[in-house]
Amino acid sequence: MIENFFADYKKFIVEPVDEKRLLNEAYDPKNYAAFYILTLSIFDSRLSTWKDANKFEIDIEKSIKTVLRDFNQKQHENYHLQLLELDRFKNYFILALSSKTKINPGEEKDRIAYIVDKLLTNPFYVGQSWFNLIGEKGRVARKLFCCSFKEYVVEKQSHSIEKYENISELIPKNGEIKLIKSAFKRDVL
Repeated sequence: MIENFFADYKKFIVEPVDEKRLLNEAYDPKNYAAFYILTLSIFDSRLSTWKDANKFEIDIEKSIKTVLRDFNQKQHENYHLQLLELDRFKNYFILALSSKTKINPGEEKDRIAYIVDKLLTNPFYVGQSWFNLIGEKGRVARKLFCCSFKEYVVEKQSHSIEKYENISELIPKNGEIKLIKSAFKRDVL
C-alpha cells in the first residue's frame, strides 16, 4: 500500500451535523410549503381520557413531547410536528404538521398515513410503551392511532389599522378621544 495514498484527505472531510443545534433552531413557517392539523386518538383504546394513562404509568404529555422532539430532529429536512392541544379530560390530541414540500391534492391521505403509521407509531408503541393503551383488537391489527386531518390554509388578512405605522396617528392632536353619537339616517325613497 502506498503511504501517501490518503495525503489529500482534507478535501473529503464533511463535518457531522450538530444534533443539539437542530434542537435549538426555531420553527419558521416560511420554510414550509404545506400545513395540516392532525387529530390523533388511540385505536381500540383502553382509556376513556388521557388522565387514565397514569394507571399504566405513562406520562402522556412527556411521552408526546419526547417523540415529537426526536421526530423533528430526524425529519427536520422534510417535516415538523408541533403539539397544539392536549387536554387530560379528552381522549385525543391535536398536532400541527408542516411539510417542506407541497403535497399534491389526492395524495394527502397516503402521505399523512405514512407519517403517522410508519414514522410516529413505533416510537410511541415501543419507545413510550403505548402498546399498554390499546386492546387486543389494536394489537392484532398492529395499529396504534386513528387519525383525521384537515389542511391548514392561512388567509391573507387586511386590516385598516395596518395602514398606520403608529397607532398615535389615530388619536387627535389634543389627546382627547370622544365618542360621537351620530343620528341614525334613513333614506326615504
